[in-house]
Amino acid sequence: MAKKTVEDVDLKGKKVLVRADFNVPVKDGAITDDTRIKAALPTIKYVSQHGGKAILFSHLGRVKTEEDKEGKSLAPVADRLGELLDRNVTFVPETRGEKLEQAIDNLQNGEIVVFENTRFEDIEGKKESKNDPELGKYWASLGDVFVNDAFGTAHRSHASNVGIASTGIPTVAGFLMEKEIEFIGEAVDNPKRPMVAILGGAKVSDKIGVIENLIEKADKILIGGGMTYTFYKAKGEDIGNSMVEEDKVDLAKSLIEKAGDKLVLPVDSVTAKEFSNDVATETYEGAIPEGQMGLDIGPKTVENFSNILKDAKTVVWNGPMGVFEMSNFAKGTIGVCEAIASLQDATTIIGGGDSAAAAESLGFADKFTHISTGGGASLELLEGKALPGLAAINDK
Repeated sequence: MAKKTVEDVDLKGKKVLVRADFNVPVKDGAITDDTRIKAALPTIKYVSQHGGKAILFSHLGRVKTEEDKEGKSLAPVADRLGELLDRNVTFVPETRGEKLEQAIDNLQNGEIVVFENTRFEDIEGKKESKNDPELGKYWASLGDVFVNDAFGTAHRSHASNVGIASTGIPTVAGFLMEKEIEFIGEAVDNPKRPMVAILGGAKVSDKIGVIENLIEKADKILIGGGMTYTFYKAKGEDIGNSMVEEDKVDLAKSLIEKAGDKLVLPVDSVTAKEFSNDVATETYEGAIPEGQMGLDIGPKTVENFSNILKDAKTVVWNGPMGVFEMSNFAKGTIGVCEAIASLQDATTIIGGGDSAAAAESLGFADKFTHISTGGGASLELLEGKALPGLAAINDK
């Protein structure tokens, strides 16, 4: 997947459109987690240091009505960006029009402007998220070069990524986008072996495509989380009151048959009578009695998974092993996280979403080779799908 990057174009004196992923949590006007802003800094600094006039934009949340605009402005993002860069960042509270055009025309080489939330264009006719061609054409007209650094929206065909690129403007990847392509793409297409995939989360339906694709690619696929019990049911095991997708039981059975011994299920579960951290827990091997629900993998499974991981050279993890937000059901996720983090000579990748949140909250983030910034996009890349945002970037 050899794509042109920001290093492949001349930036000096150019108006450089940078689609960043500034979709950060904001509460009462304050950013509560600036991880995504920090992830965009290498590209922004590179553009500025090489004499480009940086025009930054992003979506933030979902905006369908005028009321939805409340708390969704990128103004706090521009402020935080200025703090992180220790320099002036101009914010324009518009997505189009004379004020925005004037601010861009006034930019000097190396200066930075941020314009308003692209989803504000969705209030009338979903122009951003439905990839309105006129909007994409307008935004493209504001710049000379387009740098797409928003992997988190690469699986969506929006005006702010595909729409701009489709006008013919030179389109390249930013450093974050390049890193995501390199790590996740390589892990799936050309992994160092043995390759182990760990898939958790609540539903088999969310991971069908990933499992099917990785059966062909991985040496082992370790299953955890709520979807365990759909697989248990497919094997004829009693699951008590555990979560199950009845309409996916036959599919789970076919995946077990197709994968053979590549697919490794938990051998024990931590259970409770209620979905609560305040009730007694039990641990059962195999079948779960009526009245109990499986809420985490058990200690024997953690040991089993850890032994399989010892020899791994590539590990891809997507989805927690249990209800890790509750301390009684976090041990499985912690155990797997520790096992991956302790690997010395392996490429270890977290595919965004809840598993990334788990690694960060548990303090293991810096122990992984790469933590993806895009949950949905990384899942689709693991499924082997072509992502429209990536496809729109010029090939080398």
